[in-house]
Amino acid sequence: MSVPPGEELARLAALHGVGTSYQPSPDRTVTASAAAVTRALAALGVDAGTPQAVRAALAARERELRERLLPPTVVCWSGSRAEALAALPEGSRLCVETEQGDVRDPVDPADVEQLPLGVHQLTATAPDGRTGRSHLVVAPPRLPTPTGHSYGLLVQLYSLLSGRSWGMGDLGDLGELTAWAGRALGAGFVQVNPLHAAVPGAPTDPSPYRPSSRRFPDPVHLRVEDVPEYAYVVQGRDGRLRSLSERAGRLREAVLEKGELIDRDAVWELKREALELVARVPLGPGRRAAYCDFLAEQGQALEDHATWCALAEVHGSQWQRWPSALRDPRSAETTRARGELTDRVDFHSRLAWLTDTQLTAAQRAAREAGMPVGIVHDLAVGVHPEGADAWAQQEYFAAGMSVGAPPDAFNARGQDWGLPPWRPDRLAASGYAPYRRLLRALFRYAGALRIDHVMGLFRLWWVPQGELPTEGTYVRYDAEAMLAVLVLEASRAGSLVIGEDLGTVEPGVREALRERGVLGTSVLWFERDWDGDGRPLPPDRWRADCLATATTHDLPSTAARLTGEHVELRDRLGLLTRPVEEERAEAANDTAEWLALLTRLGLLAGTGGGSDRSSQEAEVQAVHRFLLRTPARMIGVWLPDGVGDRRPQNLPGTWDQYPNWRLPIADAEGRPVTLEQLAASPRLWALIDVLRERNSASGAV
Repeated sequence: MSVPPGEELARLAALHGVGTSYQPSPDRTVTASAAAVTRALAALGVDAGTPQAVRAALAARERELRERLLPPTVVCWSGSRAEALAALPEGSRLCVETEQGDVRDPVDPADVEQLPLGVHQLTATAPDGRTGRSHLVVAPPRLPTPTGHSYGLLVQLYSLLSGRSWGMGDLGDLGELTAWAGRALGAGFVQVNPLHAAVPGAPTDPSPYRPSSRRFPDPVHLRVEDVPEYAYVVQGRDGRLRSLSERAGRLREAVLEKGELIDRDAVWELKREALELVARVPLGPGRRAAYCDFLAEQGQALEDHATWCALAEVHGSQWQRWPSALRDPRSAETTRARGELTDRVDFHSRLAWLTDTQLTAAQRAAREAGMPVGIVHDLAVGVHPEGADAWAQQEYFAAGMSVGAPPDAFNARGQDWGLPPWRPDRLAASGYAPYRRLLRALFRYAGALRIDHVMGLFRLWWVPQGELPTEGTYVRYDAEAMLAVLVLEASRAGSLVIGEDLGTVEPGVREALRERGVLGTSVLWFERDWDGDGRPLPPDRWRADCLATATTHDLPSTAARLTGEHVELRDRLGLLTRPVEEERAEAANDTAEWLALLTRLGLLAGTGGGSDRSSQEAEVQAVHRFLLRTPARMIGVWLPDGVGDRRPQNLPGTWDQYPNWRLPIADAEGRPVTLEQLAASPRLWALIDVLRERNSASGAV
């Protein structure tokens, strides 16, 4: 039986941002166990294992907070006074060294809000001689609101194969999709799955949400033929490269014509061998200069990432099982190994550069096609514990902890996502340096950034290793600082930010995000009057500052939802927790309520119950007409909905029972559809015509 934390342990936990209770619903509070709180504190470097240790840690923390002049990071929203500075003793002297290198001494506290945007170094000296140093984040008060309304396509890039793909969708396909969608369809954006570097393995974890690194993209997405040096390998008539291209064609044919799943490992095996041939071609002077600039700009982070990749080729990807000295990225042995593997380190560094250049080219193609936003990239909530980031940034991760979710009405057992959380204390002490560098890297080629589980900027559910998710507790982050860094880096890049704020959201979170210009996410099937009669929410009651969609990668396609096929799929896989008859009845009632609302609004004529393809297509179109009626600034169309695909890309709660993250886009009969076929699909064009309707009811799109 779980024992609740005592009063002193609860006070200590509160001073370190560790929760001692949570609310799965507004009318219910659950107390965290003392063991969970103690383990979370231990991961923060606080000994709370005995009553004596708790009292000592509590006294030390209270003394630290009482005596310090400044917190590790101070936030100042441009034009507003920083609250932390108001608490300084009267007569304190401030000195600021800006990130541009200018020194301003003294600085009047009232003038701090006028400092240039950036992350500066602040020193405060009190009249009694005490000093304090802090990172000063000066950020714009909010991101600009998108002008007008736009619609765009949502796609999992790997699933979008063309006649030129090597077995999975790539960055060449992304460039073609954005150019076509912008020029021919008038789309404003294309949103993709996280393109972070994956952990190599046999097999590789196919989930894009458990990456090795969030900062560096995965070279498996490269269009090999678009690398400039490729042409010179071809001119050399290298038979190996020709053979690889032929094998890639067979891999593509297997997926598109023989019903095989996307095999990321097979794709990477071919691309890696081809890229090794390409890497033998010397870079021209201009290309060499660009590569050197990239190396200098990315610095230690890229060297660490490439070193991990090279070491993983020798010792495997589980760095915790490497020779002990190599587990430390700063050890002399790691430095020596890096020197011995110089060629492989350079190879992986060059892959990061090539992928970055193709990502940048894809965004440029989107903007040149007239897209006001371009490509919306996706930031996963964390990284794989065996990956490059977890190795290179060990000091920033909470050892022995995993991110997840507490039990709620949808999952009584809670969730453990297997991702180590960042330590909020170490982030603050560094001025959020790893977070800043991560965002800056992604905004290099993102017109907008979707942040998965954006509530994680405020708090995360920490699950001790070896325990069930029910035995976790929440740990808080400095949300103001996390938001300030996010707004600062997005504003520097001129990019939008979209927060995935679905599910249980703590009160005040959506309001704080909206205040700073971060858009939310609204999915049609979840938009109901939960504070009233629970019926579908009319379009005029939807929020404006959001991306509105009919579905996502984790949910059934719209066609499957309308026909109830999602219930049958979960029943076949043994995933239902209630009798299938109850699930069918609830799903049918849910759909009937929405269809009734669509009909009342004049968006859907009689369809005969949705049993044939034409009526289902009409219902999908009506759903999107409804989205256009809302004030949402961005409307997202799940690309598989355009051709009637009934299969989800990911079925939460499954691993080997369902081919998550390995399915190509397919039509209503399950036949894979290429990018070229998508562009010519009458069904997709009919849906696009709905989205391009311009009238007073739908608003300008």
